[in-house]
Amino acid sequence: MKPNIGIINSMVRITAGLSMLTYLTIRGARKECDSSHPLLIMLSALKVAEGIVRFCPLTAVYEEMSTEKDGIEQSWQQNIPQDQ
Repeated sequence: MKPNIGIINSMVRITAGLSMLTYLTIRGARKECDSSHPLLIMLSALKVAEGIVRFCPLTAVYEEMSTEKDGIEQSWQQNIPQDQ
């Protein structure tokens, strides 16, 4: 598993993840009846983890799908009828 995001991107992910995690923790501690959704807490922790290891699974899937496997570039041909 090699890094697929840059340094700046990882710092932004760490900062955003810790900010969201702090906000959700404070929000959950203040109002007991209005607890934070566990999914949001998991997503913010995931952003922190992605920034630390510099690997994003969604970016890896996108890069895998966007590269060509056989090395042959195929053109998209449009068959437009021409009226003469």
